Amino acid sequence: MTTLQTQIPDQLLQQAQYLVQQGWVANIDELIAESMRRYLESHREAMTEQFIREDVEWGLHGQD
Repeated sequence: MTTLQTQIPDQLLQQAQYLVQQGWVANIDELIAESMRRYLESHREAMTEQFIREDVEWGLHGQD
């Protein structure tokens, strides 16, 4: 598992801490991991399309 260090707005941290206190998640680490998973999942189609376009562009023009 990888450790990340990041900066977030104070208000966002307060909201995250509230969710932990209310029992919605076990801890902030779990909340961040789940948030990242959901973000990546919701953008998967767009990212796949972009990667395909880049591969096709590279294949057509052979540029790195």
